[in-house]
Amino acid sequence: MRLWFPLLLIAFSATAQQTVEVKLDAAANWLNTGVKLDRGDRYSIEVSGEITLRGSRNEDQPTGPTGPTGPTGLARGFRDLLRSLPVNTAGRGAVIGKIGDRETSQPFVVGIARDGEVALGGNLFLGVNLASNDRGEGNFRAKIRITKAPVQLTKQKAAPVVELTQAQLDSLPTRVVDAEGTEGDRVNFIVVGNEAAVTGALKSAGWVQVDRSVKSSVINAILISMSKQAYLTIPMSELLMFDRPQDYGFAHAVPFVVVAQRHHFRIWKAPFQVNGVDVWVGAGTHDIGLEKDQRNGKITHKIDPETDKERDYIGQTLEESGLVVKKTYMTHKNPVKEAKTAHGGEFRSDGRTLLVYLEQKRNEDAVRFSNLFCSVLKVNPDGGEWGPCTEYIETPAEAEVDLKPISKDFRVVVVPGIFSSCASDAPAFDKGRAILKQKYGLDAELLGVPNNSSEDNGKAIAKYLRERWSKDKRKFLLVGYSKGTPDIQTALATEPDIRPMIAAFVSIAGASGGSPVADALPERLSGMLGKVNGKGGCEGDLSDGFKSLSVERRRMFLSQYPRPFVPTFSIPAVADADKVSKAMVQSWTIMNGFSSRNDAQLTEQDAIVPGSMVIGAARSDHFALALPLEAMKGGALKTMLDKNNYPRAALLESVVRFALETIKAPVAQPAPEKPKSIFQP
Repeated sequence: MRLWFPLLLIAFSATAQQTVEVKLDAAANWLNTGVKLDRGDRYSIEVSGEITLRGSRNEDQPTGPTGPTGPTGLARGFRDLLRSLPVNTAGRGAVIGKIGDRETSQPFVVGIARDGEVALGGNLFLGVNLASNDRGEGNFRAKIRITKAPVQLTKQKAAPVVELTQAQLDSLPTRVVDAEGTEGDRVNFIVVGNEAAVTGALKSAGWVQVDRSVKSSVINAILISMSKQAYLTIPMSELLMFDRPQDYGFAHAVPFVVVAQRHHFRIWKAPFQVNGVDVWVGAGTHDIGLEKDQRNGKITHKIDPETDKERDYIGQTLEESGLVVKKTYMTHKNPVKEAKTAHGGEFRSDGRTLLVYLEQKRNEDAVRFSNLFCSVLKVNPDGGEWGPCTEYIETPAEAEVDLKPISKDFRVVVVPGIFSSCASDAPAFDKGRAILKQKYGLDAELLGVPNNSSEDNGKAIAKYLRERWSKDKRKFLLVGYSKGTPDIQTALATEPDIRPMIAAFVSIAGASGGSPVADALPERLSGMLGKVNGKGGCEGDLSDGFKSLSVERRRMFLSQYPRPFVPTFSIPAVADADKVSKAMVQSWTIMNGFSSRNDAQLTEQDAIVPGSMVIGAARSDHFALALPLEAMKGGALKTMLDKNNYPRAALLESVVRFALETIKAPVAQPAPEKPKSIFQP
């Protein structure tokens, strides 16, 4: 390891910043930067340079793309499909990192730049996203800035937790069963935490949600292969507990032998709670190879018979999330210590069940927005009857807000999504924009961009803003809906002169991370869409528009531009079955193969702009949130939009109020101390 200036020069106080520069060689595995990180520390990594990928050391033909690449890496090719790289969502040869050298330390994408907060401490390692037999030449240079957490944060103790009782444990099954009632894996761990906290902790710890059935895996495989990502979510059979299949399946794949080896488990929500918090009952095993099913002679997975190893591995990975407040063990009154799986394989255990209690993190920004939204909804700018506010926003409101006049020193510009020019009788946030103008005297315009690529629309947005800025120097508040979000992101990234014109950017159900629905669009249909340009009021090239929404393209963009350029806020949408219109049910079902938290077009995670302030999740399907499609004239489609009902005017007014109040009154942060040389007095 070569440091670009001596580490001796970085003595710092508990709140000071540390800066280190390192060289990362393409031929290295993991480089220990020597930077020690503690929980709560914040880090910023910036990478420059270029390497050249040469293919595999052991094969005549390369197993993936070759050639020069920067820190974002080269796009994965189809030959990569079943090959696992350290970070499968990153390009081949991309710069990656991890904190700590534990078996459970989860690699993450760095790319050109990455900011983050440390959940579990350890040394910072940097690496290149390559398989062990891949070859690379050259090096990257990385600048690492660390802001140490305040001392009181590192010493903060978690609040006491209410624990599962012995009677509750004893009421649970000790084994899962298959469809014929044959007993299989033992219940070996329990997680106590609400659904979003549990799934979020698992995903941050590197677990991937697995397809529940062969049918869903076929759909998912098609979608994922179209975006050329490694397909690691190989289907997991449905097993039963509480007379139903698992609610979730998760897996950690072992590189290069994905089919034969992986850590995996199934979890079910228990029919009771602990102190109002959900209980998730899990059965986990480690596939270590293949063997013959003793029931039918077919090939099946062979599990490690020492199942306690997998139980403890799951607990260790959850600790990586930084959300675990307590781990303990309990023993069921009828412990299972030796048994056989449903296909005849033997396993052993000490009979204990691991109990993991998660911290219930409170999003104060979401509470603040919910208070505001529910107060606006009470005034009812939309008219009609709406019922409880909790029908439309996930975070419960805690207080009513005094609604002050909205400043006229800013202008609102709404950029809608794809197909917006095809539905001119249902413009995005139509009533909300009218209310802002009529009631508050705010300029609130709709910039109806055509159905073109985000690159083309980014130029159009920049041109629109420049023209208006030349006549009026009031700053813009941009609101992006659906594809409007990546269009605005592209404008901010590629047209830097417009950034000073923008006060803030709000993304509402924005396709920042792309959509699997766009990935699923067949090439033939994509070509046909391109031929409808200008017909029926549609403007632009729908084929190019959909390509801009592909997950691969959006992830590549985010790896190149990982930080927002202006104050940015995100509101994803999450739809339960009772919030989905008939026209959206099929896409909602497909999206559930990726995440149960989706709006029938986007997953919650893909609807969050990285680095933005997340101010809560709306309870709505994708279209109902912004488009008054119920106002369209006749047609069969209208009859299928039976749930297209949302207080959109209240939502738009609330995001405008929230963004403007936040940027005018930012939370004060203590200025970091400058690094001091130990040779200075």
